[in-house]
Amino acid sequence: MLQAYHRFFSKLNFLADSLVLSGSWLLSYYLRFYSGIFEVTKGIPPHSLYLTVLFPILLIYGMVFRVLGLYGSQRITRRTVEVHRIIEGSLLSILMVVSLTYFISEYRFSRLTLALFFGVSLVGLVSYRLSLRNALRALRKKGYNLRHAVIIGEGLLAKEVVNRITRHPEAGLNLMGYLSSNGEPSDAIPTLKCLGEYEEIYSLIEESISNQKRTRIQKVILALPPNETERLEKLLQKIYEEPVDVEFIPDVLRFVRIGVGIEDWDGLPLLRLNNRPVEGWSFFLKRTFDIVLSAFALLLFSPLFLVLSSLVKLTSRGPIFYGQERMGLDGRPFKMWKFRSMRVGAEQETGAVWARKDDDRRTPIGSFLRKTSLDEIPQFWNVLMGDMSLVGPRPERPVFVSEFKTQIPSYMLRHKVKAGITGWAQVNGWRGNTSLEKRIEYDLFYIQNWSIWFDIKILFLTLWKGFVNKNAY
Repeated sequence: MLQAYHRFFSKLNFLADSLVLSGSWLLSYYLRFYSGIFEVTKGIPPHSLYLTVLFPILLIYGMVFRVLGLYGSQRITRRTVEVHRIIEGSLLSILMVVSLTYFISEYRFSRLTLALFFGVSLVGLVSYRLSLRNALRALRKKGYNLRHAVIIGEGLLAKEVVNRITRHPEAGLNLMGYLSSNGEPSDAIPTLKCLGEYEEIYSLIEESISNQKRTRIQKVILALPPNETERLEKLLQKIYEEPVDVEFIPDVLRFVRIGVGIEDWDGLPLLRLNNRPVEGWSFFLKRTFDIVLSAFALLLFSPLFLVLSSLVKLTSRGPIFYGQERMGLDGRPFKMWKFRSMRVGAEQETGAVWARKDDDRRTPIGSFLRKTSLDEIPQFWNVLMGDMSLVGPRPERPVFVSEFKTQIPSYMLRHKVKAGITGWAQVNGWRGNTSLEKRIEYDLFYIQNWSIWFDIKILFLTLWKGFVNKNAY
């Protein structure tokens, strides 16, 4: 029943999106050529020419939105997450549309029309989705469009399930109660009614079906404590053929730090713990963003490259650039490049050590380069080559990684994404000789909440707060 409900809303959203996109395309054409707002200097192209690309536009947007999950169930998705996905999908789709019209069509479509279409369609798509959410939320407050659920479990996992559902009333889930191992109320779930023992679920389902009430059980959520998982098979045998949705939540919450994914692998349910957040289209979008901006930065800073290279060469003996081994995505080592700010052979006597305040190993220009972060400029080359990203956790040397991973919980999870020139920890002041625990906390927050707009925010904060830092030695 729930799957049929999801399919209905998936088709409804696709149809509504198609109508919004079609209307936005026609409105953009009218605004550009007939409204009188914009000057027309090369004549007005026929309607039919612009209508020829409408179907490819709908196809591209539909494909991208489906990949980003915008046609799946949004019951437990926050509205801000859905809006971010619409923005990401619209941005990626318009880039594909521009590429299509530029490389395939001999006629050059108006760039202003495309820009107007992006803005108008984005406003229309976001407005429709938010209006739908508000309408469904109003219906659910009146008791309509609710899914009535029972939880089987009594421990901390069941408590967390109750807390999550309570925090998301927009999901439209009504918790009727829970079942415990002995039929007694649990101290872990004081806000919910205990309906009996685990094994009573069958009779409860039968009773709710027979009385034909609107509040019949439609969903059963299994959230058993670790010491009672042996009862799972017996419970499933009782309910798996009943006309209810059965959801099983394994007790792995304590092992999940940056996310979990569920995949149907040729009919085999696969649970992925701490899965990489930047995959598929997200990876393509982030990589495209990195290539374009890093190439632009290298071109923009090329005069500065010449100046700094000359200063490094004139003030000390040795190479201009210094390549140091760092650990990147999936724990793979790579050589990160900097302008050399230390004298040659600085670690021959001490071994690998962190830079310190008033470090006597620095070259005459080295202190200035490190304090202003100008020594990091060559890392745009690392970004262009794919070893790093513009934004991500700062990479560490393998010798230090071996030490930190045994001291700091979840330290290695920061390697689930590419290392960055700047990051959420850095713009919040956690760089240089500061708390590693806080740095990891901010790195994991970034990984959990990644979006292309989060990257843009961090880049703006990097520019706003400047490159000079008191902890940069």
